[in-house]
Amino acid sequence: MTDSSSTPVVTADYLAPVNTQTWVNGRHNVRCVKVIHETWDVRTFCFMAQQPVMFFFKPGQFVTLEMEIEGKQVMRSYTISSSPSVPYSFSITVKRVPGGEVSNWLHDNLVVGSELAVHGPVGNFNCIDYTSDRVLFLSGGVGITPVMSMARWLFDTNADVDITFIHSARSPRDVIYQRELDHMASRLDDFGLYLIVERMESGLPWQGYRGYLDESKLDMISPDFMEREIFCCGPAPYMKAVRNLLMERGFDMSHYHEESFGETPEDVVEDALEQAEVAQAEADAVNQEDLLRIDFSDSGKSIQIMAGETLHNAAAKLDLLIPKACGMGICGTCKVLVKSGETQMDHNGGITDDDVEAGYVLSCCTVPKSDVVVEY
Repeated sequence: MTDSSSTPVVTADYLAPVNTQTWVNGRHNVRCVKVIHETWDVRTFCFMAQQPVMFFFKPGQFVTLEMEIEGKQVMRSYTISSSPSVPYSFSITVKRVPGGEVSNWLHDNLVVGSELAVHGPVGNFNCIDYTSDRVLFLSGGVGITPVMSMARWLFDTNADVDITFIHSARSPRDVIYQRELDHMASRLDDFGLYLIVERMESGLPWQGYRGYLDESKLDMISPDFMEREIFCCGPAPYMKAVRNLLMERGFDMSHYHEESFGETPEDVVEDALEQAEVAQAEADAVNQEDLLRIDFSDSGKSIQIMAGETLHNAAAKLDLLIPKACGMGICGTCKVLVKSGETQMDHNGGITDDDVEAGYVLSCCTVPKSDVVVEY
């Protein structure tokens, strides 16, 4: 009989180091390894690296896809819908949008074996930076993807978190991930799943809520919502309605987090070239001493712009097309290095603290405060 004192003690020597490469914010080549048909117009695309890479990210963050469509480079950002608890691959879930350049291309062309480049991961909207033991996930349509990533993470890691998950869809056939959500709810006592559809369709049974998420439904489903950390994503009207509802009830909005990322960022932010034309017309009307000089060191080009114009606009005026996908400081695609001069950046999570400390900025949301030299 072995004496208890002889039981080996587990030390750090017993832990084998992980030699696999890990994902960091930057450009990476990946290939599609699976395509899942979620609903009639929604597909999930799963990606892996050619060599094993552990895709660590915060649930809720974005990646930016780099594609060539009809001979031109196109970049578009999508939320990661998978969980970092499955680290050797990541997924995005895309809804086909009528007239959507990228969503239609992905549905029609991206197949198993397709290769492309991705940038990321980035984004402040995540459940790691805002932890709580009681959360409320609110989503509309394909806006379910970031909160699904969060729910998968909490489920897979057996987190001690009370979850209320409310999802709104157009009809029963438009509910994304329903079987997986039902599975989560069946396994966890503290996972409350509530689905709301706007309209019924002939031949499709439905036992959930109908109509829209409103104050009465929220009180009925989550009477303690005032005490929860809330994560919300969906179409702009949906999120506006949620914000208004919460503010009218006196909710502490420091515990409210939202993300919105559409198929066509141009609907939110004007094209950089159009902005540049307007800015140039305004610049012509001001005195020379009111202008700031921007030098792009790699190209040897320079220009004078008005205070308040972005570095991206300055580059566009010189036909230097810095890649961008969002125009809102989320995707991180338009990162450049400021070699000298003072700037002011108003981003939305698309750049790391380490990059900022090293002098990098996101050109789409950075304005000069003095003459500036940019490495580009």
